[in-house]
Amino acid sequence: MKRIALTFAAVLAAAPVVAEEGEVGIRPDILSVTVQTESGPIEIERIQDTENRIQGDWAKTSRNCPNFCVQPMSPAPGVTTIGELELLALLQDEDAVVVDSRVARWFDDGAIPGAVHIPYTEAADRLDELGCEIDFEGFDCANAKPVALYCNGNWCGQSPTAIRRMIEAGYPAEKIYYYRGGMQAWRMLGLTVTQ
Repeated sequence: MKRIALTFAAVLAAAPVVAEEGEVGIRPDILSVTVQTESGPIEIERIQDTENRIQGDWAKTSRNCPNFCVQPMSPAPGVTTIGELELLALLQDEDAVVVDSRVARWFDDGAIPGAVHIPYTEAADRLDELGCEIDFEGFDCANAKPVALYCNGNWCGQSPTAIRRMIEAGYPAEKIYYYRGGMQAWRMLGLTVTQ
C-alpha cells in the first residue's frame, strides 16, 4: 500500500486543473486527470451535467446469481482493493498496468481510458504483458509490474477470477490491486469512458 500512496501523492501534486465553485470535480482540488493511452493523452473528468443519469445495463440493481453474485471485498489473500482515486494514480504510473478483464463485448461498449484489455479467460496466459518472463516452467514474475484489474462492478466475477488465476500462475498477489467498483461505480461517478 506504500507504493500506491506515493503514486497517489504524485497525482495530487500533478493535478492540471482545480475545480471552481459549481464544477463537478473528482475532488475539490482535482477537476481532471490526464492519462497516456495508445491513442495519445486522454483527460479523465466527471460529466458536468448535474442531471446526468446512469442508463441501460449500468442502472440495473439486481441480476441472477450465479453468474452475478456479490463479490468479496478481496478476491485473494495479499491483493489490495482500491477505489477510484487510487486507480487514477495507477493510470498515471508508467510502471503500472490497469487491466480491463472483461470479455470483448463489454470492453467494446466502453472502458476506462488507459486500461489494457486482457479478458479474464486469458489473464493467466498473458503474464508476459505484465512484466513476467516466460521460462521452461511457466512464468518468472520476479519483475512483475503493479497491476490493477477491474470488470463490471461489485457483482462481476471476471476480475476476481482473473486475479486468482494469475496468482496460481505465479503472479505475486502483493503486486495486484482490485478495483471492485468496476465500470458500474466508474459510470455512476460520471467519469470518462472510452467509446
